[in-house]
Amino acid sequence: MKTKNAIILAAGKGTRMKSKLYKVLHQVAGKAMVDHVLTQLEANHMDNIVTVVGFGAENVEQALGERTKYAVQKQQLGTGHAVMQAADLLSDLDGQTLVISGDTPLFKAATLQKLVDYHTAKKASATVLTSIAPDPTGYGRLVRNDIGIVEKVVEQKDATPEEQAIDEINTGVYCFDNKTLFDALKLLSNDNAQGEYYLTDVIGILKKRGDIVAAYRMADFDESMGVNDRIALAKANEIMRNRINTHWMEEGVTLLDPKTTYIDSDVKIGSDTVIEGGVTIKGNTVIGTDCYISAHSDIINSIIHDEVKITSSTLEDSEMHTGSDIGPYSHLRPASEIGENVHIGNFVEVKKSFIDKGTKVGHLTYVGDATLGKNINIGCGVVFINYDGTSKHHTNIGDHAFIGSNSNLIAPVNIAEDSFVAAGSTITDDTNKFDMAIARARQTNKPDYAKKLPW
Repeated sequence: MKTKNAIILAAGKGTRMKSKLYKVLHQVAGKAMVDHVLTQLEANHMDNIVTVVGFGAENVEQALGERTKYAVQKQQLGTGHAVMQAADLLSDLDGQTLVISGDTPLFKAATLQKLVDYHTAKKASATVLTSIAPDPTGYGRLVRNDIGIVEKVVEQKDATPEEQAIDEINTGVYCFDNKTLFDALKLLSNDNAQGEYYLTDVIGILKKRGDIVAAYRMADFDESMGVNDRIALAKANEIMRNRINTHWMEEGVTLLDPKTTYIDSDVKIGSDTVIEGGVTIKGNTVIGTDCYISAHSDIINSIIHDEVKITSSTLEDSEMHTGSDIGPYSHLRPASEIGENVHIGNFVEVKKSFIDKGTKVGHLTYVGDATLGKNINIGCGVVFINYDGTSKHHTNIGDHAFIGSNSNLIAPVNIAEDSFVAAGSTITDDTNKFDMAIARARQTNKPDYAKKLPW
């Protein structure tokens, strides 16, 4: 049976990144570069994907999990040597194998599929994905003969002055007949300037024995960008974010200032949502339709239902239901859920709490480890005191309760439905339905006492 296979080359240390983090795990638009590559290959329904790892292998395996098989390159002896490490997993299979670098996060699934289709149509043993580079410095060059037939691929350091003048570059992506690839790898030599086994030399080996070698030229050079340093990483982020923003505007989302709007690659957004500049939306966030997100909001791994308004606030691992609003300058910390038509005003922090339909938390309040029912009013300056120095404790407030301003609710405590907490109270005991709880010292006025004070 013919199989569709892919090899991701991800063994390089990436010294130019000057980082403790393994190169291919640096993120572009919120996702590791190698994860971007794997995602595009998965979209093309590969039968087998092998990731060749070296430095930091365990970190890559942790990041990608069981979505790919792994081969280890213990010594970094070149791209050809890296592909050899996948032999035990792939060499006996009939079919095609696509080879791609793990530090090229901008390739699209459609481009990779076009390469495979072209390779099939040409009945080639190998097909090189190429592009025209505005500045080809640093890239391998594709050398053709006078009638355009592929002659060889030559690395920059091994190229003659005439070859260095060529602007058609090797993107580092190839499609091979699988068994032909692994047979040719056995003939590789490291007799070159770097003393490495170049995958590009397979092209020359196949040419010498008369195999068909083709080259598919892609239109968008930006897709081929490899990331080797922080400058290239910034450029890749810029390209990816522009691509993401363009996609969502085409899908009916209004971005008032796309240049300052940062949306990660796995985010989903509904139509007719409006997003102002200076907004960051990260992780696996899902935003519904007809929402409004104002400037300087940060939303991380959260679910935002339809018709939600977020004003200059931060949401982490939280959920806001239809018609609710928050801000300005409020913070939903992880495991918070805000019900329908709930109002969270300014300078409110909510942590690991559920707030049900129609409740209002207007301003200057901390809600931690709590369950709030429907149509509750929380006054200004209320503090849910959830920590006793050792353990966290829970507060429950029933439907239609009223919590007066500047009150302290010392957990664990239960405020019954329809009960009333007077302003300025420190509540330590449960209440019953329709109770009014007041817990503060009675005011005493001392006539003329102020005359005795030194000022």
